[in-house]
Amino acid sequence: MREQKEKRTRQRTPDNLTTTGFRISDQLWAALETILPVHKNTHRFGGGRPRVPDRKCADGIFYVLRTGCQWKALDQTELCAGSTAHDRFQEWVEAGVFLKLWQVGVEQFDELKGIDWEWLSMDGAMNKAPLGGEKNRCKSHRSQ
Repeated sequence: MREQKEKRTRQRTPDNLTTTGFRISDQLWAALETILPVHKNTHRFGGGRPRVPDRKCADGIFYVLRTGCQWKALDQTELCAGSTAHDRFQEWVEAGVFLKLWQVGVEQFDELKGIDWEWLSMDGAMNKAPLGGEKNRCKSHRSQ
């Protein structure tokens, strides 16, 4: 027989400082809201559960991205359910929302401070390591 989960006996405080500090700003929300895809109701009868507002999901997504916690940990906050935030995150990644948000941020920074587009550098390894050895070399004996 499965044990039932104990219900919370006291109410959550209305202003939880743990999650309130991670809510996105109105400025970020204004930039994000303009690039979000329009939701189409795919329920076969046109109904279904009411959709969780995008702002609440954005708060949950950025909370996970900032803290590195698991999606299911959102269930213990008042932001939104972890599965809802994860589904919305996947939907937005597929729609390219975060790439567009990054582009908007770069454009705003260019307007405010200016970016010297003539001088750019890239950090990354594009070549094989110089002392990496041959492709089919002998395996190391260190694990023995």
